[in-house]
Amino acid sequence: MSKLPRAAELGLIRCHVCALVCRDTQAPGAACPRCGARLHRRKSASYSRTAALLLAAFILYIPANLLPIMRTASIGEVDDNTIISGVVELWVKGAPDLAIIVFTASIMVPMLKFLVLGLLLVCGKCGSNWAQHQRARLYRLVEFVGYWSMLDVFVVALLTALVRFSVFSSVEPLPGVVFFGLTVVLTMLASMSFDPRLIWDCGCDDE
Repeated sequence: MSKLPRAAELGLIRCHVCALVCRDTQAPGAACPRCGARLHRRKSASYSRTAALLLAAFILYIPANLLPIMRTASIGEVDDNTIISGVVELWVKGAPDLAIIVFTASIMVPMLKFLVLGLLLVCGKCGSNWAQHQRARLYRLVEFVGYWSMLDVFVVALLTALVRFSVFSSVEPLPGVVFFGLTVVLTMLASMSFDPRLIWDCGCDDE
């Protein structure tokens, strides 16, 4: 089967805001006729922006795991939990299904995003055409599962709201949950700033 033509070869360009397919006039500062946004073939500085956001997210992910994210206090007992210790406690106290969900959303999903986005950046900058279809599927997977990383933040917020009505116990968020929330937001921004079309450009620079 012959290779399908690229949009650039057909003189077409897609608006990043409203997704309208326009004629590529190659004029500097060309704008979308529907929404007025500036047209460009690729997201500007996609590699550098994604790498910076991913590095910042990884740095914040370290204190997010080392610092406690939640403090539970009851009569005569105060317990600070990190993400890992919270998973272990859920498992020990007879909730293995919830422990697996929290571990997947809070540990596996962020690590998956770091690995996949790092792989996409390295392969793109090296101009590799290795496993392009598989890399495109990995990017779509990262986009799909990205929001589930916020599960830990939602759990802490929900427990804080529910236990606040109890006289004998209390739950309060600790600094770790702030770092974790920032990590999730930065990884989401990193995946949004990466232009998946660069996977097929075989090392072409951002335009």
